[in-house]
Amino acid sequence: MTQAIDTSRRQTLKLLAGAPLLPLAGSFAAGAVFLPETAQATAAVKAAKFVSMAAPGLEDAAAMATTTVGSSMAVTYADGTRQDFKLGYKPFFVTGAEVPDGKGGTVIAGGYYDIGGKPILDPSSSEAQKPQFFSDCPDGTSLLKIKGAKVDGVAGNAVFAVVQFEYTTADSAGGDMYGKLPSPIAVLTLDQGKKTGALKLVKYFNVDTAPAHGLWITCGASLSPWNTHLSSEEYEPDATKIASDEEFRGFSRNLFGDPEKANPYLYGHLPEVTVHADGTGTIKKHFCLGRISHELVQVMPDERTVLMGDDATNGGLFMFVADKKRDLSAGTLYVAKWHQKTAEKGGSAALSWIKLGHATSDEIEAIASQVKSSADIIDVKWEDPKDPGYTKIPYSGKPNWVKIVPGQEKAVAFLETHRYAALKGGSLGFTKMEGTTVNVKDKTAYSAMSYIKKEMTNGSGGISVKGPSAGAIYALKMTGHQKDDAGAAIHSEWVPVTMAAELIGEDLKSADALGNLANPDKIANPDNLKFSEKLRTLFIGEDSGLHVNNYLWAYNVDTKQLSRLLSTPAGAESTGLHAVDEINGFTYVMTNFQHAGDWELEKDANGTVTGGLHAKVYEKLSPMIKANYADSHGKLGGAVGYLTGMPATV
Repeated sequence: MTQAIDTSRRQTLKLLAGAPLLPLAGSFAAGAVFLPETAQATAAVKAAKFVSMAAPGLEDAAAMATTTVGSSMAVTYADGTRQDFKLGYKPFFVTGAEVPDGKGGTVIAGGYYDIGGKPILDPSSSEAQKPQFFSDCPDGTSLLKIKGAKVDGVAGNAVFAVVQFEYTTADSAGGDMYGKLPSPIAVLTLDQGKKTGALKLVKYFNVDTAPAHGLWITCGASLSPWNTHLSSEEYEPDATKIASDEEFRGFSRNLFGDPEKANPYLYGHLPEVTVHADGTGTIKKHFCLGRISHELVQVMPDERTVLMGDDATNGGLFMFVADKKRDLSAGTLYVAKWHQKTAEKGGSAALSWIKLGHATSDEIEAIASQVKSSADIIDVKWEDPKDPGYTKIPYSGKPNWVKIVPGQEKAVAFLETHRYAALKGGSLGFTKMEGTTVNVKDKTAYSAMSYIKKEMTNGSGGISVKGPSAGAIYALKMTGHQKDDAGAAIHSEWVPVTMAAELIGEDLKSADALGNLANPDKIANPDNLKFSEKLRTLFIGEDSGLHVNNYLWAYNVDTKQLSRLLSTPAGAESTGLHAVDEINGFTYVMTNFQHAGDWELEKDANGTVTGGLHAKVYEKLSPMIKANYADSHGKLGGAVGYLTGMPATV
């Protein structure tokens, strides 16, 4: 099932093959979800499985240039009958579109704002009236409901989605803008049809991020057990090189109007968004979960233990145990040590845990605010100083030699967490550990490893495994009664003790006819992960430099069946994944895409394409993607939406 796209990005995607374009609501894309009336059947569901779609090819280029869904769900009921439900995709908007602000006006979806709430305009534009910057990279999304919710314009049930925006790819002149703008985050009020479960956007609220000092590169996200949105700040700026960091200086300039004002130690932490009954939201940032490349954290059912992805080269597996349930403002931080068992097919290991320290968010924020320079807390050399007072550690793919300033151990533990964890003996050798999720019934966590490459294969951090560049998903078995490296009890029943590759990709020896460098019928460079307890299914979103189109997958952990559910536009990344077992009787899978047409190409001096992942499709698909997703200023946007068609009884 292929969605056709009108050349105007203010028109919505087709939801089903052959379906007419749905009418617009105001100036933003809208439409009804196709949930058949039979989805309301009263017979109990005995089993449900996803039926895979084929990967689109150039024989249907339109399918490669948009979000394409050809999958279905096969449901078997207790009375023995079976029904197939075709799946589709509904976007709430494509970023850059005007969406309702709930006050009778509109705002720009994914629009950027400075610390005072003023829109940030694109100075590179040749237009007399400079357009507002907006993100083409929507990412982490949470779908939730709030008791007593009441929002004008909602006719059915009021439900909410929190959506964060990672970055924008380029300015109007094509200049690189990665990391140079403060990430926006928004609360969407959605009108849920009581009979169909269809979701319609009625209000877009931009969250004021000033209480969190603004946000830096918000990537994956999760919903906490207490119904808040746990955001992320990845690729924490290296404070030892901040004077020459043009990304961070640009970020500071756009956020504060001053390239020198932003303090790098206030970024790389865990923001938390609370949604209110009127469709607004507030934010706070937790500074005691380590300053790492936060990607997508998972809070365990005890409502205290947090397992954290670390999207970094020479990343680690980190765990935080809060002092109190439902409160991340104080607790103990740990890093894992990998004790290798096997090397083949991604390898396996036993895990032990090293305590890095205990802190409150307030004290670390205060320390960070007082640090004027990295040299106040840690001495870092990038070449061997030939001094035994320094310790050699791996950091971001290169060696560092480090020495802690006396009395600054706590500051280093929570503000230079990567370096401190390596110094303490943690296994800092993972290559881009991405999303993390949990299978509660089996007491198993899953972590996506985007690539298995040099740092994981050469013994860095004690890790030396063999596996594909296409990456893997690891299963982590959890239990209680564990002790840290000093023999002290870890007060959690959800401590990972083993780690082994569960699902791996497959590199190709040479590119296939389309240009894929990894088997398109297997995962490649997994990123977003979410688990559905009811469906016993692990959902996987890709961020691959090896697949021409990235895919959204469903993996049944019992049958081991892998099903392709959706294909994103070529060059785009599958993001914003959130599997929701039930809201008011309906099941949802939220999914976005970002940076469509982000081509990986090799060109000669004349600009002629000579190779690269997208060399075989670029000429045909590039104008189609521009027609599908470019606004009136010629800027591409990303979509925020969800899978449609799943039966309510699931």
